[in-house]
Parts: sequence; C-alpha cells; structure tokens
Amino acid sequence: MTRGNPGTRLDLEWISKVRVNTQAVLKRAQQIQGQKILKKQWQAAWLLKAVTCIDLTTLAGDDTPSNVHRLCLKAIQPIRYDLLRKMDMHNKGVSTAAVCVYPSRVADAVKSLKAANSSLPVASVATGFPAGQTPLETRLREVRMAVADGATEIDIVINRTLALTGQWEAMYDEIRQFREACGDAHMKTILAIGELGTFTNVYKASMVAMMAGSDFIKTSTGKEAINATYPVAIVMVRAIRNYFLCSGHKVGFKPAGGIRTAQEALVWLTLIKEELGNDWLCPHLFRLGASSLLADIERQIYHHVTGQYPAYHELPMA
Repeated sequence: MTRGNPGTRLDLEWISKVRVNTQAVLKRAQQIQGQKILKKQWQAAWLLKAVTCIDLTTLAGDDTPSNVHRLCLKAIQPIRYDLLRKMDMHNKGVSTAAVCVYPSRVADAVKSLKAANSSLPVASVATGFPAGQTPLETRLREVRMAVADGATEIDIVINRTLALTGQWEAMYDEIRQFREACGDAHMKTILAIGELGTFTNVYKASMVAMMAGSDFIKTSTGKEAINATYPVAIVMVRAIRNYFLCSGHKVGFKPAGGIRTAQEALVWLTLIKEELGNDWLCPHLFRLGASSLLADIERQIYHHVTGQYPAYHELPMA
C-alpha cells in the first residue's frame, strides 16, 4: 500500500478557531442510524464489502504464535469457501484488509502469511499502546522494531495529555517523528476519543494528526470505556473531508472497539458512503478494527445462502 498523505505545515490559527456544533452532530448520527438497511442479496454484497475492510485483530495478553497463525489463516479465507461458491464469489479474492497484532507478534504473523503465500498486510499497534505514556524514544523504537519485523502498517496512539492541554504543536511534532520512524509503512493514528473529552478536541486532534502526515485516523484502541461511536465518527470524517478540500490529500478512517455485529458494519458503511463518498469505500481508505465482527458477518452470509442460521459448530472460529 502506497503512502497517501504527506502532511502539511501545522496551521495553529485554523485549529484555534474550531468549534463543533454538538446538537447538529448528534442529529446527523441519529439520521444515519435510522436509515433502512439493505436486504437479501444487496445486504450480502455489502457484508462482503465490510469483510474486505476488516483489520482482523488479536490484542490479548495470552497471544501466542499458534493463535496468531490461526488468525492469519482466517484473514486469508474469512468466509467459508462453499458459501462464497454459492454466491459466485469464490474466485474474487475475498480476504480481510489486514491482520493486526502486538509488535512482539509481528514476526509470527509475517511468517504465517509468507508460508501461506499471502501478501496480506500485517499491522502492528505501537507507541506504548494503549495508553501512550511511555517515553518518546521508547515509543519510536517500538515503531522501528515493528517495521523491521515486517509490519507494513503501524497503528500509533497519541499522547492524550498533549491534546487535553492544547499542546497541539508538541502533538504535531511527535506524530511527525512517528511517521518518519514508520518509513514506508502506512501510519494510522489512534485518537482514543473516549479520553478526549469534547467533540471539539476530537476534531482538533483529527486535524493535527492529518497535518502531521497520518494516512488514517482511528477512533480508539478498543481498551477505553468509550470506543467507536457514530457521533464521534461524524466529527472525524468531516475533519477528513475538510482536510481533503484544503490539501487535496485523502486520509482514511478506522472505527475500532465494540463493533461486533453485521448490522453495525452496515451502518458504518452507510456513514462513510454518505459523508465521504464512494472513493472511501475501499480498504485503502476505510478499515473496521474488530476481533469478533467477522463471526457475525459469516453467520449472516450463511443465513443468506441457506435460509437458516448455523449451529455454533458449523462456522469455524478464528
């Protein structure tokens, strides 16, 4: 995946003037959630689209080479072959967008994918995930190590203290250093929106992250009390749209944390289509950070193909 956003200079005057209309944001989020969801073959098609945008993730304390290996195989073949065949999608290369792991598991994921002759990207969280409270040099070294082990995408976390205290120049400088440490790897910047306090802070942090060269902005680590929500998404994607209008650079969006059902995935796709347009409906510019979402999507695909819901043992787990 090629780098998409070279960044711009930090425009503190623009940042200082930002104000978000909370009521308008909440109203728009309700509209998105209230729309009718597609049915039958149209729903199945959109669910397969969602699958191709998933960063299939394991970020557990008991991760081992064997469960990372299983995750990689599931990412390569996320929907059962017989189900895809009945939809005439068995030869379309349906896979998830990437596999996402801790830095210490990157080499395991790279090895598993290489053995399977797969070019699927390996993403690694880094920079003191999830809190981002380790020393800067330690965070930078973690990025470099993940890249050296074969990660082609790095999900960094911002130092929330800098955002909460309005130290936007310092936050910009840190993210620029992370981008340099990423080298050719794609950089996604996690804002941890549940800890930023206000929509205005979310918008400002989004804009600073993009000015600093982030290829994606991501809602959450999945470890906060509040993770991906539709109102916050509205704020972030409108920052993406405004950044594109001003710079000409398209930045991707990744909601993460608490996204578990096929129905939710369809709402997220609708939000992106309506707020940013069809150009963003691809893995290059939209990702879903999830560990359990895929199981429900496959369940819905099974129902579409067979007219029945599967027994627990009929769909293999990652």
